[in-house]
Amino acid sequence: MSYSINSLLIHGGIDGDETTGAVNVPVYQTSTYKQDGLGENRGWEYSRTGNPTRAALEKLIADLEEGEYGLAFASGLAAINTVLSLFKSGDVLVVSDNIYGGTFRILDNVFNNFGITYRIVDTSDLNAVEAAIDDSVKAVYVESPANPLLTVTDIAEVSKISHKYGKLLIVDNTFLTPYLQRPLSLGADIVIHSGTKYLGGHSDTVSGLVALKDKALADRLYYLQNAIGGVLAPWDSFLMIRGIKTLGVRMDRHIANAGKVAKWLEKSGYVSRVYYPGLESDPGFEIQNKQADGAGAMISFVLNEKYDYKKFFKSLKLVTLAESLGGVESLVCHPASMTHAAIPADIRKSVGIVDELIRLSVGIEDVDDIIGDLEQAIISSEN
Repeated sequence: MSYSINSLLIHGGIDGDETTGAVNVPVYQTSTYKQDGLGENRGWEYSRTGNPTRAALEKLIADLEEGEYGLAFASGLAAINTVLSLFKSGDVLVVSDNIYGGTFRILDNVFNNFGITYRIVDTSDLNAVEAAIDDSVKAVYVESPANPLLTVTDIAEVSKISHKYGKLLIVDNTFLTPYLQRPLSLGADIVIHSGTKYLGGHSDTVSGLVALKDKALADRLYYLQNAIGGVLAPWDSFLMIRGIKTLGVRMDRHIANAGKVAKWLEKSGYVSRVYYPGLESDPGFEIQNKQADGAGAMISFVLNEKYDYKKFFKSLKLVTLAESLGGVESLVCHPASMTHAAIPADIRKSVGIVDELIRLSVGIEDVDDIIGDLEQAIISSEN
């Protein structure tokens, strides 16, 4: 029997414990497992290689992403590191021109040292994507909506282009989660999440998740997961499963609040631009509606010049200045000096990551309180 996404959030993966009847998967807090003889085990050998609690989470993310295989890691970047380890010296990746700064950093400062390089492209421009692909390119790496400018890429169309030339399509789905968007069903080969964000949802767990359909590719990633070793611990796996159970109700409130905040910002007169694909004025609005079930709850905006962004951050009372996103609390950050500081200033400015850009993760507080706090902080920051 197939279930809707809301039911899968609670009953997907491995539902409960058959041995005891516990409705929650137990925390198997063990590093190793008794073997019945040489070469004889009960499906488990060592918890870096496999752990029942982690396996339940891995099956859950596979189910939610409409995939066949899932992998759980100690952080989103541990997941990205393992996926990028599929490639070898001389390989090139085409990447979205505004992506998470940590993704850029690991490409530019780590994998670049091994001869795995990247080509930055506006992946919302399909002609630019196709023009960037040559024999050296092995994959296209997309965030949609992208971090921090919420640029929307047509995943299905980029998938067609990628596969036309025999390239992998990797999609970071952190901002929307499988509750709103399922890239594997749109043609992606690998989906990556920072589970730290909306999937965990409570700013208390750091994790990374990967989902895919192809067995051969999954086998390669399982090998790398075990070989590299950046796996998610049992307790954190348990917390992730618990967080995912409430993803639907949380996201509904996040989205409702974000829509109101975005419309208020657009009409407020305090900002020169709002980036949010849920606004009809946003260039990604139509594609977002086509490929996803909502616009998410991430908003970026540029303060007008008469306001001092540094004073704005200091004046906030309810909304918290912090790294990360996707928790129940509203968080703001300054991409140019925080999440995207690793990207060279000229690249940042060329794509629109200016000093006045503010990224807002809209929480589930009362929306009038969120708007009220933003307004008083903006007014207090006037030069």
